[in-house]
Formats: sequence, C-alpha cells, structure tokens
Amino acid sequence: MSVSTHDLYVHATDAPLWQVPASGSARFSWEYDDGRDRLLALYQKGKDKQWDGQRRIDWELEVDPYDPLGTPDEAMTLYGTRYWDKMNEAERGELRRHYASWQFSQFLHGEQGAMVCAARIVESVPDMDAKFYSATQTMDEARHAEIYGRFLHEKVGMLYPVNDNLQSLLGDTLRDSRWDMPYLGMQVLIEGLALAAFGMIRDTTDKPLPQQILAYVMQDEARHVAFGRMALRDYYKQLTDAELREREEFVIEGCYLMRDRLKGAEVLENFGIPRAEADVFSEQSEYLQLFRKLLFSRIVPCVRDIGLWGERLQRAYLDMGVFEMGNQNLDLLMAQDEQIAEKLDAERFAAEEAERTAEVAEAIEEGRALP
Repeated sequence: MSVSTHDLYVHATDAPLWQVPASGSARFSWEYDDGRDRLLALYQKGKDKQWDGQRRIDWELEVDPYDPLGTPDEAMTLYGTRYWDKMNEAERGELRRHYASWQFSQFLHGEQGAMVCAARIVESVPDMDAKFYSATQTMDEARHAEIYGRFLHEKVGMLYPVNDNLQSLLGDTLRDSRWDMPYLGMQVLIEGLALAAFGMIRDTTDKPLPQQILAYVMQDEARHVAFGRMALRDYYKQLTDAELREREEFVIEGCYLMRDRLKGAEVLENFGIPRAEADVFSEQSEYLQLFRKLLFSRIVPCVRDIGLWGERLQRAYLDMGVFEMGNQNLDLLMAQDEQIAEKLDAERFAAEEAERTAEVAEAIEEGRALP
C-alpha cells in the first residue's frame, strides 16, 4: 500500500495546498509561421531529448538511506563541534539522512515550482516560439519532480517541507504580472542555483543512483537556462533604464533569499540544536561557505549576459563575495553537462551489452555440455 507523502515529512506542513493568486494576462498569438531560429532549434532539441524517468534511470540500484550521497564527515555542518563529538555512528548516519532528505526535498519543491512557472510562461509569453519551447520544459520539470519524489519516497523515506526563502521567491515570481518575471525568477535565479547545486553533488558523490539522477536532470536544465538567456537577452534590449533597474532589484532580493536558503538550519533544529546556534554553525562551516559561493557560478554570468549589470547589482555581488563569477563561461558549463550525461549513458549501455553477451555465451556453453 502506498504511503502518503505527508506521513514522510519530518514535521507537519502548514496546509496540504499552497495557493498563489494568478496575475497577468494570458496571451494568444495568431502568428504560427515565423520564429527565432535559435529558439526553434532549442525547441527541436527539447523534443528530441525527452526521456522516461522510469526507464533511463536504474531504480534497482541500492541506496543506503543513512549515507545516500556518500557525504564525507568534513562536509557535515556539525563536524568539529561538541555535538559531532558526542554522536555515535548511528546518530551521524541519521544526520546524513536528514541532510540528504533536506537537499533533495528542496530540489523536489523547486522542480514543482519550475513546472508551474514553465506553464505560466506558456500562458503569458507573447511569442509562439517561446510558447512551444516552454511546453517542452513543462514536461521536463514534471519528470524531474517525479524522479526526485521517487528517490525520496523509495530510497530515503523522509521529506522536508519547502524552505521559507524558496517559497518566498516562488511566490514573488508567480505573483508578478509582467510576463518576463517567471523567466527571471525561475530560469535565471532558481534554475541557475539548482544547476550549480546539482553539479556539486553530481561531481562529488560516489553513489551511482543519485549520480544518474543529477546528470540526466542537468542535461535538461542546461537547455532551460539557455532558453531563459535567449528570451530575456532579446527582450531586455528594448527596456528603459528604469525598467532594467526594477528587474535588477528583483535579482538582488532573490539572490539574498537564495543565499540565506542554503544554511540548512532546520535540519540541525531537528537534532535539538537551538536555531541561533544552528545558524552560527552553518555560517562557520568551511564546506558550506564554499558551497554557497559556488552555487552562484551559474547565476552571476547569466545575469550579466542578459543585460542586468548595473552598479547596485554589482555591489550586491561584491557583498556576497561572488562578483568574480561573472566571468564564468556559461556555454562551456552547459556543454559539459551534456557530455557528462551522454558519457554516463554510453557507459551504462556498454555494460548492459557486455552483460547480455556474457549471458548468451554462457547459454551456448551450457548447450554444448548437454548430452
């Protein structure tokens, strides 16, 4: 019998549904013939690259719920504190489980938000080529939410509610009536930060199942960020300075929210650590300091690329210590995401082919041995 998701949350959520009032207009276009070549090519790629999460991912792979990601001790926020020293191995395993649950739960909630935002873009964007691509992204995000939900249900057995700051940014993005804001809030900020988080775990975990999940999701997300860059770069060239500054203010506020989202203090609270102390541990953790900084490696160059690079925004990035991220080569990062997923596919298919060949050879030998 299936288990309700609400039974797996570490504590009760406020309500079974979160309702965000819709704003803005639904826009129909009667122009079906012409479109931007780059965007239509991305739409074609989005169709070609659709995949089935039930089949492409090897769900038979075992996962230790008390070490789902192979997290080293040094990466744990409590490492080196008196709380860590008092913990036995079972308690440290439980802490690893909670952190993995917290991370993947936020991925799951973010993917649902991305699905809703992509559907909102289909509704509100004025250009048909953008509507076409957003429809493929809506399906991508549904698949991602399905996969993260399955991993948490079947392999970890625990979920965390949506983080307050992530929920706040999702709400701000969806409540804004301007059609470009779901692009900016989701495609640039939330997706950009998620890509960097996925990449850090993908590149450091030695566990095959989460590695597969993250590699294949990132292959899709690389297209999504490219879509946001194309659409916003074209549109923002038409805006006034005042309109650009409004969007920069949204980016600044969103980036501070996302930075503050990454403390994971709610995990430590579940282990009896007061919130103020949990915040201090999170701020002092060398691993989390590096993690927070690298998470902006996709956002800052994208913001700069689409034409939002005013003085106040630059000062905010200096304050966050991520200004130099603006020089990252986004195209190279996206190409690497594609290559990693394709390499993983090739390795898996080669291993499966070798296994089938061995089975056939074994059957032949058994046949020869018969009288």
